[in-house]
Amino acid sequence: MQEIVESALFTAKRAGASYVDIRSIQREEEDITTKNGAVDAIKHTGSKGFGVRVIANGGWGFSSSFIATPEEGERVANEAVQIALASSKTKLEDAKMSDSKVYQDRVPQPVKIDPFEMPITKKILILLEADKAMNVHGIVVRKGSMHFSKEWKTFASSEGAYIEQERIVSGAGISVVATDGKEMQVRSYPNSFGGDYQRKGFEFIEEMNLVSHGKEIAEQSIKLLSAKQCPSGTMDIVLESPQMALQIHESVGHPTELDRVLGEEASFAGTSFLTTDKLGTFKYGSDIVNITADATIPGALGGFAYDDEGVKAKRVYLVKNGIFVGYLNSRETAAKLDLEVMGAMRADNWNKMPIIRMTSINLEPGDKTFDELIKGIDHGILMGTNKSWSIDQNRLNFQFGTEIGWEIKNGKIQEMVKNPTYTGITYEFWRKCDGIASKDFWHVWGVPNCGKGEPMQVMQVSHGTAPARFRDIQVGVLK
Repeated sequence: MQEIVESALFTAKRAGASYVDIRSIQREEEDITTKNGAVDAIKHTGSKGFGVRVIANGGWGFSSSFIATPEEGERVANEAVQIALASSKTKLEDAKMSDSKVYQDRVPQPVKIDPFEMPITKKILILLEADKAMNVHGIVVRKGSMHFSKEWKTFASSEGAYIEQERIVSGAGISVVATDGKEMQVRSYPNSFGGDYQRKGFEFIEEMNLVSHGKEIAEQSIKLLSAKQCPSGTMDIVLESPQMALQIHESVGHPTELDRVLGEEASFAGTSFLTTDKLGTFKYGSDIVNITADATIPGALGGFAYDDEGVKAKRVYLVKNGIFVGYLNSRETAAKLDLEVMGAMRADNWNKMPIIRMTSINLEPGDKTFDELIKGIDHGILMGTNKSWSIDQNRLNFQFGTEIGWEIKNGKIQEMVKNPTYTGITYEFWRKCDGIASKDFWHVWGVPNCGKGEPMQVMQVSHGTAPARFRDIQVGVLK
């Protein structure tokens, strides 16, 4: 790889680039799915290649290849410069990057159990045992899945950076669908839409205890069929940790991406209400709301040692004591607003340019126990595990639904309710947060499928959170 790096950097500089970086990735992935007592699919894939990104005459250029030779490095670098020169003819302003410390580093990721050394038969056996536990009368669909990936990434730049880092990911989940012929109800463990993921080895799968939770979610989905409909009205709610992860993702993570704010993301998923005049003054939430972007959390799916611009991982506040204080940014967007670069640029593979992405976006824990959150409610709903979501293009108006809920009366959890939903306006909702559970109830949830960009890139991010309480929220059908 060293020869390709040297060839690409030298060639691009000679061709007129003022800045060059090269990023190579070698990746291996394995996916296993089961359905209704049988193996549904086994997929084992691998890829390797490199991409060269340049600034020439104030314009950006990018090219990539899967042919790993010095000669190809030279060709790709020349092509990237030619693209930059062409794009510079339509530029509104020169591309500029904020200063960032230059690193040379090598970062392996140790794991207790390498998932790619674990026999596939054992992985399948766990999923099939979980499937057997979910096989309760009335369940019509039982699903299980596991995902493993391993990559080695090299980053080098004309500024002198040379960074190698390893990334190993494991994830799994199970789900069921129940029906009585009139309606369907779904339950998932440990979270919906694929389960949970972390930068760990196979030990993370063993920690989940999928088999022991199979019967529980099956029985819950059956009970949901006959449960009463979630009541409608304005009331207090407590969101369990998995649903809080989705709430953070959609109503904090995405709107704080600075490329959205500057209009660079508008065509795919909208912009953001967090215009630059709000930075440092806007009341985003109540005084107890503290939200960080922290790529340094051990094992967090949205974590890393360095981003794809060579910026070292760090922990920064996005919201502090309820005030909006920070954006997710890149070296270029940070320079536009004279901000400190915080390291949020990533690409989902070697053939894509990096864009601003969430790291691990976390609601910092509070000081309540879970029981204290519940006891503080006269009438409300406890909601858990996301089922549906919708939010407008400015990340303001939202409606979320969960798989399951429980009515709360006089500070006690009562009967189960089905189809719970709640709506709100982002900043009004967060201003109504008056209780957050402590570190003892805090968990970092991995989200492996965050889509953004054109062409779309699917990124792995994460959200640390504990259950939280919100007052006077519109629940159920709007009256």
